[in-house]
Amino acid sequence: MSLRHALVRRPSSRLAEGIVTHIDRTPLDVELAQRQWEGYVAALQSAGWTTIEVAPVDSCPDGVFIEDPVVVYGDLAVLCRSGAPERRPETAGLAEALQEQGYRVVAIEEPGTLDGGDVLKFDGTVWVGQGGRSNDEGIAQLARHLQQFGASVVPVPLTKVLHLKSAVTALPDGSVIGYAPLVDDPGVWGEKFVAVPEEPGSHVVLLDDSTVLMASSAPQTAELLRERGLNVISVDISEYEKLEGCVTCLSVRLRR
Repeated sequence: MSLRHALVRRPSSRLAEGIVTHIDRTPLDVELAQRQWEGYVAALQSAGWTTIEVAPVDSCPDGVFIEDPVVVYGDLAVLCRSGAPERRPETAGLAEALQEQGYRVVAIEEPGTLDGGDVLKFDGTVWVGQGGRSNDEGIAQLARHLQQFGASVVPVPLTKVLHLKSAVTALPDGSVIGYAPLVDDPGVWGEKFVAVPEEPGSHVVLLDDSTVLMASSAPQTAELLRERGLNVISVDISEYEKLEGCVTCLSVRLRR
């Protein structure tokens, strides 16, 4: 892995105003959230990743969830057009940051909508959550942008969670993990689907071929992954979970 950089963005002072869709709103501690963000960034750095801070967007409560406004594939960065109109300004500063890292930049255009959190990539296949924040036109535009790489874009119906990666993520061996009650159709992944015992256990960030980052709120899943031979780094992101956030949302991992 020649490039191990990750884009991150500091949480807004208005974080507590972030959107909640599938869960009830609960009080959020912004100061604790700031400390948890710093812990998340430190975990990436301790695993050998260089973090790059993108300019903050304090007027956007959800701006810390930097994965949603962009999808990267190969040397291409696709700026998203969120299905939540109030989140569209979060693309600010991303084009410049990605161009500095050598990426070509394109954008999803109206009437397409796409959130990066709906996009799960592994080994040439790109699954995209369909029916929530990402619409058919946005998925079609993404497929056209990724055609040059020979990527296979697969729409996945989504009704039970905010984003596809709120339901499933991939392990280094290509297995797809998810909390079955929140996965519309586990059959999409056939025998590769692995059910986990906790909802937060559905979310992992691949740090290398044997190491994953996940939330400390899923200790049973962490043990299951260790039994599969993985190194597990756990971080506390409880305040972000109150906004339907997870470990994948808080960074954009650049691998080229």
